[in-house]
Amino acid sequence: MRTDIVVAGIVIEGGKVLLSRRKAGTHLEGKWEFPGGKVEPSEDPRAALRRELREELGIVTRIGEIVDVTFHRYDEAEKAVLLLFFDAERESDSPAATAIDVAEVAWWGPAMLDPAKFPPADLTVLAKVTSRLTLSG
Repeated sequence: MRTDIVVAGIVIEGGKVLLSRRKAGTHLEGKWEFPGGKVEPSEDPRAALRRELREELGIVTRIGEIVDVTFHRYDEAEKAVLLLFFDAERESDSPAATAIDVAEVAWWGPAMLDPAKFPPADLTVLAKVTSRLTLSG
């Protein structure tokens, strides 16, 4: 079983968090997640996240500190992921997020963050983000 290193961004604006939806035909299709993707060999994780957010959503970001780290094994897919979740902030000149290489993008407040809509690997950080949004709202 292989382990992929994956990065994801927690982008919060106006009391809502930016999410992307996985495309049809992919592992966990239709699930909502914090946007990001795989780290390439020898790539810095923060650089990988900036690249992924640009490629998938068209946004330009500054990557901050790690919010959470989690490991999850997907036995059905015969793979595991080590997920690094980072705070991320859109640059002032960044375009709006659009679905370039994802099925959909959305900004959700805490009431919409239903764990059933997310991959199992995202659930720990989802609770942290929900708490953060609830406290700030």
